[in-house]
Amino acid sequence: MKDKITEKDLKLLNKKKGLKLFLSRENISISRTLRYLRYENRLIQLQEELIKLQKWVKNNNEKIVFVFEGRDAAGKGGAIRRITEHLNPREFKLVALSKPSDEEIGQWYFQRYINLLPMEGTMVFFDRSWYNRSMVERVMSFCSADEVREFLRSTPEFENMLLRSGIDLHKFYFSVSKEEQKRRF
Repeated sequence: MKDKITEKDLKLLNKKKGLKLFLSRENISISRTLRYLRYENRLIQLQEELIKLQKWVKNNNEKIVFVFEGRDAAGKGGAIRRITEHLNPREFKLVALSKPSDEEIGQWYFQRYINLLPMEGTMVFFDRSWYNRSMVERVMSFCSADEVREFLRSTPEFENMLLRSGIDLHKFYFSVSKEEQKRRF
């Protein structure tokens, strides 16, 4: 190992979790163990900040939408799980829609999302969202090329309507290479 082990590193390794992790591996690597322990500690700090955010949203009657998009196997689901695992489930909603039903196909495209948007004091996490129209639904032939063009024309105005209504919108796009995607599958 090139880096010198600091006193802080020794404290991490000298805890029950650190020792268990270090000794449970076949190829014992202090640097790998420390990297994982640092990740876990940082994750806890970030989850604490998310709990503070959730309390702030509730106390201030805010409305927040988080949109997670991206390639299959890019880590969207894992990120959402880590983000939401310590949040109060009464104050957030996770939305993962399946393919559109026959009824939904005949509706205005954005209609299926309207009732899923957050009420005051809550957050909504979309595991894929209206962007499915131009990505997944187009590829799976659930919509025509004209419908995709209309979606691309309408989406900026739809999102502006959300923002003007007081919804705080955050979008994340996850990507991996085709090789990494294949490996994960």
